[in-house]
Amino acid sequence: MAAVSSGRETEIAAFLAANGLSGAAREPLAGDASARRYERLRKADGETLILVDTPAPADDLVPFIAIGAELAAIGLSVPTVIASDAERGLAIQEDFGSDTFSRLLADGADPQPLYEMATDALIVLHRGWPAGAAERLALPVYDPALFVAQTRLFIDAYVPVALGRPLNDVDRSDFDTAWRTVLGPACAGAPSLLLRDYHVDNLMRLDRPGVKAAGLIDFQSAGWGPRAYDLVSLLEDARRDVAPDLAEAMVARYLAAFPETDAAAFRRAMAVLGAARHTRIVAIFVRLALSRGRRSYLVHLPRVWRLLEAQLAKPELAPVAAWFDRHLPPEARAAFVVPETI
Repeated sequence: MAAVSSGRETEIAAFLAANGLSGAAREPLAGDASARRYERLRKADGETLILVDTPAPADDLVPFIAIGAELAAIGLSVPTVIASDAERGLAIQEDFGSDTFSRLLADGADPQPLYEMATDALIVLHRGWPAGAAERLALPVYDPALFVAQTRLFIDAYVPVALGRPLNDVDRSDFDTAWRTVLGPACAGAPSLLLRDYHVDNLMRLDRPGVKAAGLIDFQSAGWGPRAYDLVSLLEDARRDVAPDLAEAMVARYLAAFPETDAAAFRRAMAVLGAARHTRIVAIFVRLALSRGRRSYLVHLPRVWRLLEAQLAKPELAPVAAWFDRHLPPEARAAFVVPETI
């Protein structure tokens, strides 16, 4: 974890003092791939809170607070923000503890009830997201153009390393065309809030009734887009295997809650959006390894490639699969070893 500058530490100390927390013990918490920092604050009476320190509050803290208020209003559990200084990128929020779904699963918890809880939270979200909230929050719209722009990271960050050369303009244009062809139908269904990073690392079990037992975190980058995206994000996890029968049961559970939804079209959308997500994640993990030295992410690449290849085999992904077959031979995919340096 990066050291905190003396100037930043002074700002944090003043913020804590202004909120009656100057005497709280401070414990740094493990971060993620973002630039945010977290600390657990332990008060003398034993109560704990979380300090959030972000260098980009306009893109991070401000939307987190605004989106969290909407999620709480429809009955979902998000950390209550107790105090904030948006200008300085500091906040104090409720401590949800340490029981992430991923930790519970690693400790041997039965995955079925956890995934049911996570699926039910999406059902509540997609049923209850208020009309007009996306516009009020100025959420980015995840349409085919935006998804194509995001998958393009793959040809910028991964392909030149795997092939030893960048693609020419024609090949890049063909990549965009293939993705636009498949993403149009995938984005055609009824949209809702798209949490974007919905998986077991960002879900926490709370001692609350019903769907409120699923604590949601890390939703500040949410957008407005196809409902299938978050479900495939949950069930095709880059960091852990999900049993196929469990994944299928959760898709059936979700679709049963929306009998008016075209189930076949929804499943096709899951395949396309899952493939787009996996393509981008391959590029993100390789970029993190090469630009930041964070090679621990590379352990997940074989899994992400397996998930991507499984989707590319489906007929709805045929144009994208054809592009991969023409431009990226199998040995440059999952079998490719990312070099230590380039």
